[in-house]
Amino acid sequence: MEWKRKSEAESKQRVFDALKNNVNYRSGSVLGVPGTYLDPKVFSEEISFVREAPYLSTLVHNPNHIGCHTLGDSESYFEGTQVLEREVIRICSENIFKADPDTVDGYVAAGGTEANLQAIWIYRNYFLQEYKASLSEIAVVCTKDSHYSMQKAGNIFQIQCVLLPVEKETRVIDHAEAEAKLALLKKSGVKYIIVVSNMMTTMFGSIDKVEEYVELMTAFGFQFKIHVDAAYGGFYAPIVDEKNTINFTHPMVNSFTMDAHKLLQAPYGTGIFLIRKDWMKYAHTDAASYVVGADCTLSGSRSGANAIAIWLIFAAYGRHEWYEKCMTLERRTSWLAKELDTRGIRYFRAPLSNIVAIHANQIPVGLASGYGLVPDDHHQPSWFKIVVMDHVSIEKLEVFLEELDAIIVHK
Repeated sequence: MEWKRKSEAESKQRVFDALKNNVNYRSGSVLGVPGTYLDPKVFSEEISFVREAPYLSTLVHNPNHIGCHTLGDSESYFEGTQVLEREVIRICSENIFKADPDTVDGYVAAGGTEANLQAIWIYRNYFLQEYKASLSEIAVVCTKDSHYSMQKAGNIFQIQCVLLPVEKETRVIDHAEAEAKLALLKKSGVKYIIVVSNMMTTMFGSIDKVEEYVELMTAFGFQFKIHVDAAYGGFYAPIVDEKNTINFTHPMVNSFTMDAHKLLQAPYGTGIFLIRKDWMKYAHTDAASYVVGADCTLSGSRSGANAIAIWLIFAAYGRHEWYEKCMTLERRTSWLAKELDTRGIRYFRAPLSNIVAIHANQIPVGLASGYGLVPDDHHQPSWFKIVVMDHVSIEKLEVFLEELDAIIVHK
């Protein structure tokens, strides 16, 4: 499926046509669905700007996108907007992560955390069902720079989460220490590994090498599946780096997490989960017999408006304008990195990343907090990061650097 820019009029027409193909609670005769439009005392559709705004209209119409709509049968009441969610999944899997057409399932989740949980849930169940594994024989393996949702998943699904150490200055896996940890894991009886490889970590923007995980897991004889946490980098890294090979053409990569509420600037609560066909079945919930197509998502009921928000953003840009936007962020970050270099400020920046992590001893805490620089640890920070997002202009960065210069001169 091609990712093309659409005019505002065309986008509005597609969404409003989709809403017409959904159930209309006001004029329809649906009596058994445990849902309705948003409360009109608070969310009135009669306000003119709501009637003209496709996203706001979708919020008010309140479509429930329960289930995974790439699998086949789904609730027909919301078929209109489900079509647009399927287009979102195809754009992400085929245009960004280079999957062959119709080879990937997925859905719009409540965020990156849910998408990571969904992946780990599926692979845990896969090992339980196909290998008759016990919970103690399964582990999640990722680096210490990985998002905390992996440790949350370990707690929820009752499997251990092992964090591999990384080298401080490069943020790559410390191979010797990783081997020692994996040897202990093997000795403890773990046989099955859910690998979570990072595509731009939250703090550093670093990208793990999938091949390194393959090498480590194979060397120790583990059975393993690889999930890529691209919550931060999914809408950025494959766009700015033409050499990026972490996608569905890689035979060992099985699933992805993306977050539309970061670089895509969608409303919070718009994550995306993508996985190769024939894997969602491991999260199939037979107990949801009253839902057409049953359910295999962690969230169950979810707002169709989130999918429409992503679809509208895709339509507003198209692939080429999205590339230009990402490259603008990359150039701003490169400018910042050069300015820090001229001042002798020590920092870490992954190639082409729009995240710059500055050593905490290079910048006063007061200046960092005044500009909203996020620490790696609020109690004992070792790093403060600058994330060059849409609102972070060079003019704002110049003001920050001027204050930093004044402090350096004073010292």
